[in-house]
Amino acid sequence: MKKYIPLILLMFYLSTDVKGQSVKRKTLVTQPDLVSYVDPYIGTGLHGHVFLGANVPFGAVQLGAVNMSKGWDWCSGYNYADSTIVGFAHTHLSGTGIGDLGDIQFMPTTGPAKVVPGTLNDYQSGYYSLFSHKDEVVHPGYYSVKLKRYNINVELTATTRVGYHRYTFPESSQSHIVIDLENGTADRPVECFIKLVNDSTITGYRYSTGWAVDQKIYFAAVFSKAIKDFAVYDSLKSVQGTALKGKYIKGILSFSTTKGEVVKIKVGISPVSMDNALINVRTEATTWDFDKIKRQARNLWNHEFQKIEVKADTQRMRTFYTALYHTMIAPSTFDDCNGDYFGTDKQVHHNAGFNNVTTMSLWDTYRAENPLMTLWQPERVNNLVNSMLAIYQQQGRLPVWHLMANETNCMVGNSAVPVIADAFLKGYKGFDAQLAYEAVKKTQMGDIRGLKFVKSLGYIPADTVTESVASGLEFAIDDWCIAQMALKMGNKEDYIYFSKRAKNYVNYFDKQAHFMRGRISADKWRTPFSPFVSRHMKDDFTEGNSWQYSWLVPQDVEGLIALQGGEKPFIQKLDSLFVAKGDMGNEASNDITGLIGQYAHGNEPSHHIAYLYNYVGEPYKTAEKVRYVLDNFYTNQTDGIIGNEDVGQMSAWYVLSALGFYQVNPANGAYVFGSPVINHATLKLANGKVFHIVVKNNNAGNKYIQGMILNGKSYPKSYLMYNDMLKGGLLIITMSNKPSNYWGVNKAFRPKSVYNN
Repeated sequence: MKKYIPLILLMFYLSTDVKGQSVKRKTLVTQPDLVSYVDPYIGTGLHGHVFLGANVPFGAVQLGAVNMSKGWDWCSGYNYADSTIVGFAHTHLSGTGIGDLGDIQFMPTTGPAKVVPGTLNDYQSGYYSLFSHKDEVVHPGYYSVKLKRYNINVELTATTRVGYHRYTFPESSQSHIVIDLENGTADRPVECFIKLVNDSTITGYRYSTGWAVDQKIYFAAVFSKAIKDFAVYDSLKSVQGTALKGKYIKGILSFSTTKGEVVKIKVGISPVSMDNALINVRTEATTWDFDKIKRQARNLWNHEFQKIEVKADTQRMRTFYTALYHTMIAPSTFDDCNGDYFGTDKQVHHNAGFNNVTTMSLWDTYRAENPLMTLWQPERVNNLVNSMLAIYQQQGRLPVWHLMANETNCMVGNSAVPVIADAFLKGYKGFDAQLAYEAVKKTQMGDIRGLKFVKSLGYIPADTVTESVASGLEFAIDDWCIAQMALKMGNKEDYIYFSKRAKNYVNYFDKQAHFMRGRISADKWRTPFSPFVSRHMKDDFTEGNSWQYSWLVPQDVEGLIALQGGEKPFIQKLDSLFVAKGDMGNEASNDITGLIGQYAHGNEPSHHIAYLYNYVGEPYKTAEKVRYVLDNFYTNQTDGIIGNEDVGQMSAWYVLSALGFYQVNPANGAYVFGSPVINHATLKLANGKVFHIVVKNNNAGNKYIQGMILNGKSYPKSYLMYNDMLKGGLLIITMSNKPSNYWGVNKAFRPKSVYNN
């Protein structure tokens, strides 16, 4: 009988409202259309930097509009504040602090053919167009806009590797489609090529340098309308022939159109070759039925959303599913339908046995995006790990920030390590565990990026490496993760060695100032010192200050508590973080946003901090801080993300926290509770089982967890282990407007850094 209790309880609670009153049950006959809750505009304004356009989950193609403007707030190529379009590109970044991609831009026009996009001060000099947001329609898998200048309606949708265009032209004897290989979002062309293959097909490639210093992308475009007139240009110069290689290459198709005439294009992209790009078109784009592909894209998104079904008020549902949508733009597919991909060794690899991916913002995503993926994206987790192991074999170390077969070396630490360790420790079997351990160990035993000092001194001298404290703290997290892998694999010698290195964070802690700070030598700190001041890429911290980095010890919170002098001083210091006021200086990073005192939610090193109160028996303070962030730093507006989206991390924090928990330690499998804002959740887990969450008495005033029942039994702990969640079942959370004096308070109920299971 016991095993049926959770189902009976679930049926009871799903038939009551939050006040416990009986309501009429409804028979579910269809799966919910959760795509309708997604608002892709959220995060396109101010500093969110998110992608806007048509794509499928984790697709290679991100097909969307490119504005004329350049700069930091156009890292994705599009910002809501803009009103110009210069083309529709097939690759974009989402939420990064550096711009790149924007490859293979198509632009339909009418009138005299123009070769350059133009300038804002001279509207007639180029081919760009103004547009209005009133003339845009956007939802996952689909984007449309009317180009005001030409009265052309542009519609876009996509498969994994193919972008579909549908242009509706006015009547014109001078209709054109410009293929721009010169311009990207923020990079520079190195070599480009375009060729007319036949009257319906154009192929080419674009080699460029930027954040990805050696990027190569190939394309094949197939047209529904026969190509009658095709001209190629090198910069402004028209060149005879139907094929051209150079730096500043464009092609222009010209034809006549009748009123309302539709021209469709299938554009396949490939990291390997033009031939493979055409294979991708022939494999994925077997129909000209644009609406069918649009429906397929929508169905793919719904399939993923339905793995995490939640119920809440409409605004909360919009925020939640938009956040979930943002977590699935990257890592993006980086191989072809036949299994070919281009490696960091600049070689083509065949029959890899996994789907290769790129766009790995690991310093950001190891904190929440990757732990979220382990719950509901098992195939993606294995593909990501296998992709990183392939990179290790090709470049001799794990990736830092991988982009289109390039190592950017962006950000500090070796954040691939906790991602791999977390997957391994959670029991993932879809990769070579011995190779994985070899990769994390060799990467952490290198000499670059300050590691030689970690090995010889136990700290990175502040006068040797910029961002020394941030680097050292991240390396200590990485070392802890390796130690846990070694322990599980029975390698006691490595476990002892890396466990010792994992304690290196203490070497950056000034016991007099009670802050992390730069150390010059064993008995000398860097001076002058202010815990408030931040000098972007010039001091000891990465996009932050000492107030924010003094908590970056998620692998050993107990040790951090001891450094602060025990629980009471720790609590006092943590309380102070959320009220401290001070001048960060005029060189502070733009990424330090979403401030509550000195807590900066707009940047990732702060993301775990609010949950630390649970470790000292004050979960009600975690609830207060988390609920405030959920309510105020994530909204349904275009500027609704308080900082850069950072390739899914900002949104992953929201998804997990809205469900009610967050994995503080990146690799110990403990999800620490906060303050859920959903009423019901159904999680279809990685192993195929289902975990239900029912939240009672949930409203704006009831932010505190009063108690829990897990599978029919009282659950007093303020954390839940991954392995317990993976068993499936029902968790009932009761909320209150007053903190509990029992739940999560006693030491036995608090999260900890190391667990026996």
